[in-house]
Amino acid sequence: MFQHITTHIFLTVLMYFFIFLCLRIMGKREIGKLSVFDLTISIMIAEIAVFVIEDIKRPIYEGLVPMATLVFIQVVVAQLSLKSRKLRLLMDGKPSILISGGKLHRGEMRKQRYNIDDLLQQLRGQNIASPADVEFAILEPSGQLTVFEKDKGNSSSNQTGNSDSAAENNKNDGSINVNSQKVKLPKNKIRYEGLPIPLIMDGKVQDDNLEMIGKTRFWLRTQIRQKGVSDFRDVFLCSIDHKGQIYVDRLDSR
Repeated sequence: MFQHITTHIFLTVLMYFFIFLCLRIMGKREIGKLSVFDLTISIMIAEIAVFVIEDIKRPIYEGLVPMATLVFIQVVVAQLSLKSRKLRLLMDGKPSILISGGKLHRGEMRKQRYNIDDLLQQLRGQNIASPADVEFAILEPSGQLTVFEKDKGNSSSNQTGNSDSAAENNKNDGSINVNSQKVKLPKNKIRYEGLPIPLIMDGKVQDDNLEMIGKTRFWLRTQIRQKGVSDFRDVFLCSIDHKGQIYVDRLDSR
C-alpha cells in the first residue's frame, strides 16, 4: 500500500510540473485570455493528466505523448494565426457589440445567448447603473465584456421609452469625421464613434472598413505615405479614430 501511495504522489508531482511546463510553452496568452480553442486544449490536457494519475498501471508515456501533441498543435496554430486574420477569426471568433450609443442590440444578444440579467450584472460590476450611460459594450471572444462609458455631458440615463430613442436618433446622425470632413455611414451599420476602425491589419487592407467610411485604397495609400510607409504590406496596423486621426505601425518596428 505504501508503494501505491508513493506512486500516486510521484504521478501527481510529475503531472503538475509537466502541465506547468506546457502552459509556459503555450505562452502568457493562455493565462490572460482563454478562447474556445484554448479552453478545449486546456480541458483535454487536464483530463489526460487525471487519467494518468488514476491508472498507475498505465505507462506514463501514454499520457505525456498526447499532452505534448496538444501543446504542439496549440503552438503551431498560434504561430499561423499571427499571420492570418481569417484563421484568428475562425479559432477565436469575433467580438460582438451589445450596446452602442446607449441602445441595446437585442438581435446580437440573442445570437450570443446573452440575456439582459447577465448584461446588467456585468455593467454593475463596472459601476455603471444603466445601459443609457454606455457608449459601447463589446462582448470579447474570451467572454469578457468591455465597456466604454459616455461622456457625462452626453449621458441620458434619465430618459426612457420613445423619448430616449428619439433623442438618440437626433444626436446620432450616423456619421463620423474624417480629416475634418463629415462622412455618412450606411444606416444599417453600427456607428463607431469613439472606437478606432482598423484599415490595415498584418499588411492586408480591410476593404469593408474602407467602404464603411467612404474611402478608397488610393486615399489610404496617400495617408500611409504621409506616415513614411510606401506599401500596404509594410504596415502591421493602420487605424482611424472618430476624429480622423490616422495611426500607423510598421511591420518592422520592435
